[in-house]
Amino acid sequence: MTVKAKLYADDDTDRYFHIYYKAKKQASERARLEADLDRMEAEMDKIKCREYKLPKRYEHYFKLTYHKDKFYGYEEREDVIERELQLCGYFAIVTSEKMTASEALNLYKSRDISEKLFGSDKTFLGNRSFRVASSQAAEAKIFIQFIALIIRARIYTLLRKRKAEMPGKPNYLSVPSALKELEKIELIRQPNGNYKLDHAVTATQKVMLGAFGLDEEWIKAQARQIGKDIQNAAMPEEQKDDDEDAENEEY
Repeated sequence: MTVKAKLYADDDTDRYFHIYYKAKKQASERARLEADLDRMEAEMDKIKCREYKLPKRYEHYFKLTYHKDKFYGYEEREDVIERELQLCGYFAIVTSEKMTASEALNLYKSRDISEKLFGSDKTFLGNRSFRVASSQAAEAKIFIQFIALIIRARIYTLLRKRKAEMPGKPNYLSVPSALKELEKIELIRQPNGNYKLDHAVTATQKVMLGAFGLDEEWIKAQARQIGKDIQNAAMPEEQKDDDEDAENEEY
């Protein structure tokens, strides 16, 4: 459910509140709240008739009775407890831009993944040890890693969206699987010096490319252009000049 409202009283921009409910989250939150209440009651039973000042949090759930700085008893605020139990399992995402609840949740999850990736970049980006000789080199390395995380997060988001659109939810649409599969698209040098794709684009590769808005024809066009660039790079300078002159004359 999505609700349009102000985030605070003097907010001059409308916000979009996307409200969600998760049964699994409801069970865990309810169990956690009930355990906290039981712990509070056990602690208050121990300190009755003693001079003791309980934290403010206790006053939220219980009416506390003091006399001359001594704690004498408590009574549950049933309305407060019942309301919080009813809210277990619900959570909200606030956005400034208009979008559906599904889009907001996917965007939130992708950002959460980015934060987790940045926190665990020691694993797959080699950040466990910087191996640099200066602070300037360290800053450069961190910057490159940050850009790599942004790219990885974008790949993850596009693959996840493509997976949601497909029946059966194929498990090969993950970042590691996609990178490993797309690495197989490569050029080989022919005996005549020309370059061509090693093999045709597979059905799986087509699905992955489709997630990025690409297709087989784009791959073929890029392969032809790269092959020409490689040939030109290996060509002697005199021959390059002759070819350029011939092209100019034809033009």
